Amino acid sequence: MLLAETVRRTGLDTAISVALASGRKPRAVHDPGKTLLDVALAVALGGDCLADVGVLRAEPGVFGPVASDPTVSRLIATLAAAGPKALAAIRSARADIRSRVWGLAGTNGPAADGQVAVDIDGVLVLAHSEKQDATATWKKTFGHHPLVAFVDHGQAGSGEPVAALLRPGNAGSNTASDHITTTRLAWRNCPDPCDGDAGH
Repeated sequence: MLLAETVRRTGLDTAISVALASGRKPRAVHDPGKTLLDVALAVALGGDCLADVGVLRAEPGVFGPVASDPTVSRLIATLAAAGPKALAAIRSARADIRSRVWGLAGTNGPAADGQVAVDIDGVLVLAHSEKQDATATWKKTFGHHPLVAFVDHGQAGSGEPVAALLRPGNAGSNTASDHITTTRLAWRNCPDPCDGDAGH
């Protein structure tokens, strides 16, 4: 309930719906923005596949109408086919809402002192099947080795994820080009003062 209400109060639901509105078919029953947010909520609740939106579907009083598994799958396929265009629209909507929330936080916001600290960390994510780019890892497991950028909120365990770069399980820990890409993605997803030319 807390996650669903946070999405509503920050306006993230409206922003994502507007960002994906151009891809909505005229007679579509389910809003693509809400469906994508339902997938995100399912992941936040511990889900690890698209079918886990069924957890939300079981609680319509909390999450409202939730699309069927085939509808969710079609949306993800559509977004994947749109590639960078869809990602740019989603990232822009998230950045706008983050700017609003940080502004509302005032002196409690992560940018209150005019600086933003971003930590980049790699973590192994296990895959239990032959998922795209899943490979053997240096720890003798199988999966992915993404880099994730977190804005430091000044308290242990309070980092705010702002960007992630999915990489194969055998990707190196100190690959400079991947760190640069992740840093640029983080800058684009942060409000002032950390937006601007990624070359600076």
